[in-house]
Amino acid sequence: MAQGALPHHAGGRGPVAGPRGRRPHVLELVMKSRLVLRLLLANLAVIAVLVFAVPHLMVSPGPLIAGHRDLETDCFACHMPFIGTPASECIACHKVEQIGRFTTKGVAKTGNVTKAAFHQKLKQDACIACHGDHEGRVKYRRAAGRFSHAMLQAAVLQQCGSCHTAPTDTLHRQVGSDCAACHSQERWKPATFDHARYFTLDRDHNVKCATCHTGQDYKQYTCYGCHEHSRGKIAEEHRKEGIRDFENCVRCHKSADEHDIRWDGRDGGLRRSRGGYDD
Repeated sequence: MAQGALPHHAGGRGPVAGPRGRRPHVLELVMKSRLVLRLLLANLAVIAVLVFAVPHLMVSPGPLIAGHRDLETDCFACHMPFIGTPASECIACHKVEQIGRFTTKGVAKTGNVTKAAFHQKLKQDACIACHGDHEGRVKYRRAAGRFSHAMLQAAVLQQCGSCHTAPTDTLHRQVGSDCAACHSQERWKPATFDHARYFTLDRDHNVKCATCHTGQDYKQYTCYGCHEHSRGKIAEEHRKEGIRDFENCVRCHKSADEHDIRWDGRDGGLRRSRGGYDD
C-alpha cells in the first residue's frame, strides 16, 4: 500500500477493527437477554412467595377492625383473586336477616336496633358500597353521605319512618309523615320546603318563620306582625274597596308585589287584579 493511503475501513464503510469498534455478537445479545429475564423471574418469584407467605405485610393497606382481627393473616377469607371482595364472603358470617338483631355468634342484641335493621330492606347485597376495612380497629364505615337510597327496595322508599326516627318537634308534628314534601333522598339537609306554593317570600317578607307563624303553629299565620300591616290599616283599606272578608290574606295576596292582588269573589273566580297598595 502506497505511503499515505487510507485503510479500507477509513472511508466510513464499516466499523474500525478493535475492541471498541467490533459489532456485538448475536450470541452475546441472547445471553444478556436471558440474564435479564432470569433476574425478572427471580424477583417475581420472591414477590409471589412473600405475598402468599405474609400477605398482611405485603399488600394489607392497614389493620382490620377488632372484630376481624383474627383474619389479618388470611386475606382469602374475604378477598378472591382478581375479583375483590364479593358480598357473598361478607354474608357468610354476617347473615342479612340477622344484621342489627344478632351478633355473628348468634347472640341476640339488646336496645334499639332500628338503625342496623334496614339492611333487610336492601334490594341487593352490596356491602362494600358502604363498608370498608383496613382503616383501623374502630372505623369501618365509609364517610357520611355515601349511602344511596336507590339501594332500597321500592316498597320502602317512601316509608322514611321504617328506618329514621320520626322527629317530635312542633313543626314536624303538624306537617305529618310526608317527608318528601320538604326533604329529598339525595340531600336530607337543608329542607327544601317550597314556600312559594303558598306565598312568595320576596322583598320585605323574607323574614323569620316566627314573624308570621306565632306560637310555633306553622299551620296558622298572621300578617299583623309587621308595622305596615296593622290590623286597623288593613281593615280601613279593604273596607274602602268593599271587602269585608280580609282575614285570609293569601286568598288574594300571593307575594309582596303590590301589583299582584287577586280578588277571588263569591263566585269562586278571579274577579279583578289591580295594584296601587300593599296590604
